[in-house]
Amino acid sequence: MKILVTGFEPFGNETYNPSMEVLKNLPEKIKGADIVKAVLPVVKDESLEKMRQLIETEMPDAILSLGVAGGRNAVTPERTAVNINDFRIPDNGGFQPEDEPIFKDGPDAYFSTLPYRSMIEAIKEKGIPVSLSESAGTFVCNHVFYGTRYYCQRNHPHVLSGFMHIPYAKEQGIKDRPSLPLSDITEAVVAALGAVADALS
Repeated sequence: MKILVTGFEPFGNETYNPSMEVLKNLPEKIKGADIVKAVLPVVKDESLEKMRQLIETEMPDAILSLGVAGGRNAVTPERTAVNINDFRIPDNGGFQPEDEPIFKDGPDAYFSTLPYRSMIEAIKEKGIPVSLSESAGTFVCNHVFYGTRYYCQRNHPHVLSGFMHIPYAKEQGIKDRPSLPLSDITEAVVAALGAVADALS
């Protein structure tokens, strides 16, 4: 049993991305599942190409992708990925598409196949703020969420996949936006992965 967990490199004007930092703190095994960790580029097509390579190399049973949502005050598993790229800022490759489908032959949206309700309950039990989100936005986070579901649906339909946003980490020192200690974010991710492992076993 293997779970692939991905985060992102820093983007925009940031030099720190908690979705990348949390990977460094995850254990190698959770409830019997091997945890494979990887950082994705915040570049439209490169992110999905790296994800495709990871899926084919690692052959995971489930994929949890992580991204930061500045302004949110809780950990938020995502329910829905939409087939649109509409970047409010350029990605790290300088791309800034508007109203562009991620895949022209794909459906309007995909639902997460991860057990997000169980993930939420597991995080709640740790006393960490958590809620279900209906929108992963239209930037690279949603791009990866949708693109991963698209690829798995066509090539590895047994693989569970989905996305979870995390807030800023207090360690970033962003004083005017909500944040959580990186240790709490890590604990939430571990709890979520435990719920995923339970669903696989």
